[in-house]
Amino acid sequence: MQDDSSQMGEDAYEEEAQAAIAELFEAYRAGFDDYDAHAIADCFAFPVVIWQFGRGTHFADEEELLENIEKLLEALEKEDVVHSDFEVISAHVSGSTALVSLAWSQDDRDDEPILEFTCHYHLMLEGEDWRIAMIVNEM
Repeated sequence: MQDDSSQMGEDAYEEEAQAAIAELFEAYRAGFDDYDAHAIADCFAFPVVIWQFGRGTHFADEEELLENIEKLLEALEKEDVVHSDFEVISAHVSGSTALVSLAWSQDDRDDEPILEFTCHYHLMLEGEDWRIAMIVNEM
């Protein structure tokens, strides 16, 4: 059984982690809105695995991931996506790892959704920064 001070410490850690994770996803979203591949890549730990369309792709380093991000941004530009937004479906922090599910909407200039999908993220604490270690994309 935990004493009250231990529980308060855990609660404070959880609140701090949730705030830092929210900042991570705001930076990630802003990278998409700015079409900034490097800002998006800065949100990842390496190696990273991204699962989509029933297939996992392993990216050993930032250079490999940047190629993929640049192709993705080109596709979004062709679709006239100008803004991305997300809603947190669930989030769970446990020590130096977290599981977060987000519902995404990527919209055109008229705020009409072009793409809507859900992604599940496995995050890890790298030093003092939270990073994305794996994504499972439900499209």
